[in-house]
Amino acid sequence: MPGSFARIEEKSASDNSLEKRLEAYPELRARVERLLGVVENAAGDVEKAAAAEQQVIEELRQMGNEVLHAWARRQEQKKEAEYSAKPGVNRKEKKTSIGTRSSGKSR
Repeated sequence: MPGSFARIEEKSASDNSLEKRLEAYPELRARVERLLGVVENAAGDVEKAAAAEQQVIEELRQMGNEVLHAWARRQEQKKEAEYSAKPGVNRKEKKTSIGTRSSGKSR
């Protein structure tokens, strides 16, 4: 399997590199770095496979959550841009007034 990683690396280098793509998503980049830290046992605190597995599961769960939130934000922005680009569409601004004050009791 080590050869398969080299092929993936060669392909991404010829396209848009993973590093450049991750620059657009700092939260995802940080999460990937934490996963690499688990793989490398950077903190030196993981002695058993079960502990490493738990750390990987938690990091992947949080990564999935963050990725889906980022995807939803991008979709929302795209829809807003599409809607705003339509001719005759005026975006309404939020009202700042709550109405006029009554001058007295009604009879």
